Amino acid sequence: MMRYLHTMIRVTNPEETIKFFEVLGLKEVRRTDSEAGRFTLIFLATPDDMRGPGERAHAEVELTYNWPPEDGSAPEEYTGGRNFGHLAYDCDDIYATCQAVLDAGYTVHRPPRDGYMAFVKTPDGISIELLQLNGPKPPQEPWASMPNTGTW
Repeated sequence: MMRYLHTMIRVTNPEETIKFFEVLGLKEVRRTDSEAGRFTLIFLATPDDMRGPGERAHAEVELTYNWPPEDGSAPEEYTGGRNFGHLAYDCDDIYATCQAVLDAGYTVHRPPRDGYMAFVKTPDGISIELLQLNGPKPPQEPWASMPNTGTW
């Protein structure tokens, strides 16, 4: 079983982007700032997609804001679709899902070394994030030591 979670887009001005999505009826449901990673994640959802307090909405838009470099250099620019990040899905068994991807002749670009998250790509190069439903599974081989392949 898999369930659609969210679509991620990179943004240069989070507040202006939130205002845009509010016009469409979406509201901010949660936000995470990462000092170490220098980014902010903002999740938006429609009222119809909302669940109970503390629960992930049925479907969300994830806004990713990568902070400007600490050295004062220019912030990253997003061209050629770089602003679109990935689609994300929960899966019952991340290891079985990734094995099915490999068995079908596709590449697992970011293996689930942590038992929780993996990335694969469509034939057109769209990144798909796979997340283990209900939190990480214990790490296991061959995934735990498998390196990344290409970009994700």
